[in-house]
Amino acid sequence: MQSLYTQIISNRAQGKKCFAVLIDPDATSESALFETIQRCNEAQVDFILVGGSLITNGYFDTCIETIKTNSNIPCIIFPGNTFQISKKADAILLLSLISGRNPELLIGNHVLAAPLLKRSQIEVMSTGYMLIDGGRITSVSYMSNTIPIPADKYAIAASTALAGEMLGMKLIYMDAGSGALSPVPAALIKEVTAQITVPLFVGGGIKTEAQALSACQAGADVIVVGNAVEKDSLLIHRLAAAVHSI
Repeated sequence: MQSLYTQIISNRAQGKKCFAVLIDPDATSESALFETIQRCNEAQVDFILVGGSLITNGYFDTCIETIKTNSNIPCIIFPGNTFQISKKADAILLLSLISGRNPELLIGNHVLAAPLLKRSQIEVMSTGYMLIDGGRITSVSYMSNTIPIPADKYAIAASTALAGEMLGMKLIYMDAGSGALSPVPAALIKEVTAQITVPLFVGGGIKTEAQALSACQAGADVIVVGNAVEKDSLLIHRLAAAVHSI
């Protein structure tokens, strides 16, 4: 069976843009989860990501199981910590927070997670994770104890992403954070994509079709939306259609 990473690479080579919905198990209920899954199926969403900065309700594993039972959409873990591992998922983005200087999030947590991931046998995609200032302090910046890259410092962002690729990261993920006031600027995305050859995920602060299209046109390969669709699940259809129109 084709790996998800191979699929992402193939999509990039064909110029196909993908849309992913991020589900935070701490921010959903059973009924809301079923509705979100239904919307994702109807809109032909490409990936469902699961994870959050802080999960307190013990719903993580059940959330993934519910998704896999009710959808054929690939389920990818977007981990906030080493506890967010489940063999029921299809893959995990093994995030190394390359925009920060917190050693635990660069390598420390990965040492703890590596044996668990090997036993789980799910696909592991090493990901250079970059926080970009979205106009407010977000959960991920607070929990990670790191300072986001300023949104107007294009050279810093581009060099950071390039360093991640040179270190062997298979993906780069730029994130303005959940509930960001502003998404990652198109000009910054363009600068980053001019430097890297690996696929680029972009998320945080995207609330409209125009913002999703702008990110895609600037070079993003996968658009990730979570907070906005938690508030309005119908937005899934509109955003998926916009991204898939390219």
